[in-house]
Amino acid sequence: MEDIYRSLAKELGISQEKVRKTVKLFFEKAGEKAAKGERVVVPGYISIVKVKRAARTGVNPRTREKMKIPAKEVLKAKVGKKLQEKL
Repeated sequence: MEDIYRSLAKELGISQEKVRKTVKLFFEKAGEKAAKGERVVVPGYISIVKVKRAARTGVNPRTREKMKIPAKEVLKAKVGKKLQEKL
């Protein structure tokens, strides 16, 4: 991550510390909005949304015992077209 901060700081002409704080703040605010149920979209790059994962039965890989996995809410991210094209 440090190389990304360094690159952004150089390109924008600001300190790495400001870049680091900005990136951190962006993800904190995006997380807050997503947790409230709002869709967070950076067009072409990423989309984040809160989804409900249903309860299900799983298997403990060590003991092979069946176990109940409770329902929970999770954040789901989808990569956008511009970011996908970088691959």
